[in-house]
Amino acid sequence: MSPNTLSASIFKAYDIRGIVDGDPARVTLTDEAVRSIGAALAVRAREAGIAAIVVGRDGRLSGPRLIAALTDGITSAGVDAIDVGMVPTPVVYYATALTGTGSGVAVTGSHNPPEYNGLKMMLGGATLHGDSIRALYDAIVAPGFAQRAAAATRGKVVSRPVSDEYLARILGDVKLARPMKIAIDCGNGVAGALAPTLYRSLGCEVVELFTEVDGTFPNHHPDPAHPENLEDLVRCLRETDCEIGLAFDGDGDRLGVVTKRGEIIWPDRQLMLYAQDVLAHRPGGQIIYDVKCTRNLAPWIRKHGGEPLMWRTGHSLIKAKLKETGAPLAGEMSGHVFFNDRWYGFDDGLYTGARLLEILARTADPSAVLEALPDASATPEIQIRTAEGENFRLVEALQKTAKFEGATEVITIDGVRVEYPDGFGLARASNTTPVVVTRFEADSPEALARIQAAFRSAIRAVAPQATIPF
Repeated sequence: MSPNTLSASIFKAYDIRGIVDGDPARVTLTDEAVRSIGAALAVRAREAGIAAIVVGRDGRLSGPRLIAALTDGITSAGVDAIDVGMVPTPVVYYATALTGTGSGVAVTGSHNPPEYNGLKMMLGGATLHGDSIRALYDAIVAPGFAQRAAAATRGKVVSRPVSDEYLARILGDVKLARPMKIAIDCGNGVAGALAPTLYRSLGCEVVELFTEVDGTFPNHHPDPAHPENLEDLVRCLRETDCEIGLAFDGDGDRLGVVTKRGEIIWPDRQLMLYAQDVLAHRPGGQIIYDVKCTRNLAPWIRKHGGEPLMWRTGHSLIKAKLKETGAPLAGEMSGHVFFNDRWYGFDDGLYTGARLLEILARTADPSAVLEALPDASATPEIQIRTAEGENFRLVEALQKTAKFEGATEVITIDGVRVEYPDGFGLARASNTTPVVVTRFEADSPEALARIQAAFRSAIRAVAPQATIPF
């Protein structure tokens, strides 16, 4: 393909993503592009001695045609495609371990609107991100790509259902101390294909919300990171005798949690509970978390005998750090949780939900356990919109020139996170959209307002034209 027919915009920091349906002028992720990406992945696989790549898809309407294009590209370049069907993204990751390929592609738009789709990719046990994704674009548009991708022998497409083995693996690992009654909201995403069976098999009575897989997402957006998408689950918990509510994103790799009283337990607080459980038998272990997480997390980890490690936001980046360190657990504010303890170190909302229930089943009042976790006055993510690329320039300028009076520490591994005795503020450039993401937490409303004012002044000093929504 030429640069004129392949959109560079679909090659994101953590995955490939674009519009597949609707106005042709807006479509960026075409069947031809997916076929070429499949071929480029296969060329890279061949060079690494990898003979097969696992492929699977979520429940989006464009999934069948894109998986066909992907497998055509992979096999045309001489590599086999192991098709696991319509499954949550974690099942694709599981299949890469089960088959020993360490390589797989999930065709998924994750939590994006229905007209989107994309690819999450692994090769040789490593999740592709950053330069390794951009290198696919460079390879495809380079002269002679078709000749380099051509193979003397075409690869095979092998159908290999693995969902039953995935469920059996979890059921062999997780045991509940007592039966529980829970509500699950799958938002019509692909998690609905497995979640009810999994949790009933664990011994739960399950009230189902929107578990029918429907790529139009007719009820609400499948993204538990936003409170409005949890309203149905909150209502269900209040109106039934369910003890706890679990919500999943569109491809099942993220988890949301709601208590009996309707409180949302955000992932950084969930991580406290997982860390306490893991550290009980892995003392001294590192627990990795991203820069958006609460400042209550590090002291909690230390209190329970672990070593906190703050890292950059992004599921691919967290996974890479987990692999590098061998840490038993990692998580990020978006809801990706990575158990490298009794599990494989990939982000898996269904398995995370099972581990949560295992912990909560030991108590008579699960909601009280969750609501007792340390909390603070905090904002949601607040986005400052910029021109394309300007978000990175703004954050770089903050890193170089901003002064924050009264700060105890300024952390620049991913944007600017400023720690104060009574709170923190964060500004980081999003790797997926042209925005600066900010988040604030403090011990009191007054401290929160003071920290936000400090960031407002610092941002205005480097970007006077920016519209700051806080």
